[in-house]
Amino acid sequence: MRRSRRFVVVVFVLFGVVSRAAFAQAPPATSHATGSFEVKLTPQTPKDAPIGRTTIDKTFQGDLKGTSQGEMLGVFTAVKGSAGYVAIERVNGTLQGRKGTFVLQHSGTMTRGALQLTITVVPDSGTDQLTGLTGSMTIKIADGKHSYDFAYSLPAGG
Repeated sequence: MRRSRRFVVVVFVLFGVVSRAAFAQAPPATSHATGSFEVKLTPQTPKDAPIGRTTIDKTFQGDLKGTSQGEMLGVFTAVKGSAGYVAIERVNGTLQGRKGTFVLQHSGTMTRGALQLTITVVPDSGTDQLTGLTGSMTIKIADGKHSYDFAYSLPAGG
């Protein structure tokens, strides 16, 4: 009798775990948006300041259409080609047909010319049809032209 009760308890426990897993919402699929952008950087501090502050104004074309405004803090070191920056920019536009705003957070370092850059969507910063947006962006600069590749996820619907 004890053995059968254990079996029943184990079956219910397993069924409970399986049924919860079966009904758990799958993470949204990752999509990609690509395009180009123009950027205007306006220094807000003198060139000899130890830490520079710059405003950012962008216009995006392609799968992301819109504008952004932001602030950047940066510093150059005594070693040529070594620097660091952080930035926050608020994007207002349409991402593959879905309208809203979201915030991008930048963290970049350059070590003797080798760039390492991370740009991510600030969690829970999406509004309107972009509520729930997550993702990361890469930027490419070639021949003075800027382009982006935005890997992102959005909840279904919206």
